[in-house]
Amino acid sequence: MSVGRVKARVEQAEIPMLRAYRLWFEHTRKCGGCKGVAAAQDGCETGRELWGAYRLARIGRTP
Repeated sequence: MSVGRVKARVEQAEIPMLRAYRLWFEHTRKCGGCKGVAAAQDGCETGRELWGAYRLARIGRTP
């Protein structure tokens, strides 16, 4: 099995809640409006949307 196929299988196996959290986390590391805020709700609009998607995924709903 090639490396590309293995990577594709790993990406498919990613749990939706963890994917949503990863997307939010990666955003906050790069976004000036989200860095250093006390709560996720205090970040930029995109950050708040990503956090909302994570919260929905955490309880088993899709955004």
